[in-house]
Parts: sequence; structure tokens; C-alpha cells
Amino acid sequence: NSVEYDGRPACIYDGWCDAGCPTGALANPLEVYLPRALRAGAMIEHEAFVTRVLADASGRRAVGVEWFDALGNRHTTRASVVIVAAFAFETPRILLNSRPGGLANSSGVLGCYFMAHAAANVNGLFEEETDNYMGVTGGQLVSQEDYAKDPSRGFLGSSTWLIANALKPNDLLGIANSRPEIFGEDLRVFLETAAAHLATMTFVGEGLPEKTNRLVLTGKKDGRGMPQARVYHEFPEDSDRCWAAGVDKGKAIMRAAGAYDVWSGGRAQMHNLGGAIMGRSPDESITNGWGQTHDVPNLFVAGSSLFPTSGGVNPTFTLSALASRSSDHILETWSDFA
Repeated sequence: NSVEYDGRPACIYDGWCDAGCPTGALANPLEVYLPRALRAGAMIEHEAFVTRVLADASGRRAVGVEWFDALGNRHTTRASVVIVAAFAFETPRILLNSRPGGLANSSGVLGCYFMAHAAANVNGLFEEETDNYMGVTGGQLVSQEDYAKDPSRGFLGSSTWLIANALKPNDLLGIANSRPEIFGEDLRVFLETAAAHLATMTFVGEGLPEKTNRLVLTGKKDGRGMPQARVYHEFPEDSDRCWAAGVDKGKAIMRAAGAYDVWSGGRAQMHNLGGAIMGRSPDESITNGWGQTHDVPNLFVAGSSLFPTSGGVNPTFTLSALASRSSDHILETWSDFA
């Protein structure tokens, strides 16, 4: 919130976004959606681990889910509509475990097209103080100057820069993690300097969809008897070239801005996407544009598993929009499934 809105305060730009926003200004599910759901009568089963979606004999209708509680006791819950929203790894794992060959998998692409963004932080130390503890952790500025497809660059991948993120000493993209190779007294000296003089830019590079990047079930099982998963993923060469060009440009920008010490971390895999992709054809995808599985009309998927492409941006806003859109559709068509 830039101003007080809907009972939540305006942001004070204190940089604690990654900690869940202690003031409540950030519109995350804890502050917005879960309270509404609880007021509407939703029940949350804490530490429930779903292992299978249960289906009728035809495999064309979901009838509930199998799950285990924190003590390892097995339960089943019946349902008219089932929504699997268990993130990119667990969603295909659950569906692959639900039926031989996978539930809602007539296309054969369940678990396929895993993607990630090729990311890097470019860092610079400045003589002047940067006030890097203030702001938001997602970056004060966003640049998409290189987002358009331009084969003359030698790659097709799009990219985005998140610039001047708020920094804390030990958070995910924080000060200590920018120099993981130093220890002891050297780290202490670096932290003292960087706490007041460090600035960072985060590069988000597109990961192109490839069918061979996939999640499969293994013969090894966890304590609940559910097959463990193995993920195969390699960045396409196009993503490697996009990433390398971005890092070079980021370093040049830092030097032009006056940084006296410039460096970057290695290529990171950021944002896991795909595995139960949406599409128009049941021959090539798992769900339609509403997240409704082609094969099982009362079974829906939500979350980053739906993404058929990754783009070159953080996926959260798209995830939120898709969830709202799918929710409206489910409410409007609920009588079709009851």
C-alpha cells in the first residue's frame, strides 16, 4: 500500500518484505486472502501432507484426496471439486502418484516443461552511503530495456533488472550472501562496509520451455510410502547466453554509476515453473486456461506449475492474477461439478 487501504497501513519502506511484512502493508496471502477465507468458513488443516488425488474408476472425476497428518496417520477427504496448489515440485508429484501413468495425463506431459529463471546478483560498493536498508526487497526500480526479442543479440531470451533492492545482513539476497567465499574477520570487515555502501541489481533471465526438463517419480519412497521425485533440469544454451550478456551489462552499469568494487554471483536457478502446464489442446497440455484439467473436469491446478513459458519477470503477480481468475471461474461453474 502506498496509502492506508482496506484496513492495512501504508508502506514505511523498511525493507522487511521477505520477512512477511510486519506492518501488514504488503498484500500477501497472510494479510489478505487467508483472513477472508477463515471468515467465510474455510478450515485449514495444518501440517497435512497430500499424497494422492482420489478419482472414480473411470479416472474422469476426482472424488477427494488422501493425506497424512503430522503424526503419520492416513486420512481421506471427499470433495466435489479438488484444487491442487502444491507448488511446482509437489503438484506434478501428487498427480503422478494419483493413478498409474498419472491422473489427468492423457497428453503424457505431466511433469514436463520444468523451467527456471537464470538469475544473478550484480553488486557494487560505493564511496557514498547507499541507505540500502530502506525500500522494498523486490527492487526500487525495474528495467525491461532488453525484454523485446532480438535475435541479432545472439539469443532470444527476455530479461528484467530489479534494481536497488533493500538489503539486510543475512536475508536471501542480502549483504552476507553477496560474498559467500569470505569468512571470519574478512567477512566482518566487509559487512561493516557493505551495510552502508553496497548496492545490488538482480538479473532475471528467461528459461525457455523444453520437454526434457522434467520431474519423474523414483522407486524410492518417503516415510508415508509416497514415491520420491527426481527433477532433470538444464538451462538451454539460449538462457546461458542471455544470462552472460546480462551480467556483463550489469557490471558495466555499476561501474558507470561510480562503484569502486564490482562483482557478481554465479548463475542461480530462480523461480520454479511448469510441470502441469496450461494450453488449448489436451494433446499438449494438462489444463485449459482456467487451470481446469482437460481429462478431469472437477480437478483444477493452481500455481506456478501452470506456466507454459517463463518470460523474464518474477511470476508472483501472474500467479495472483491466475488464481483470482480461476477462482471466479470455479464459483461461476460450481454447479457443473456438484
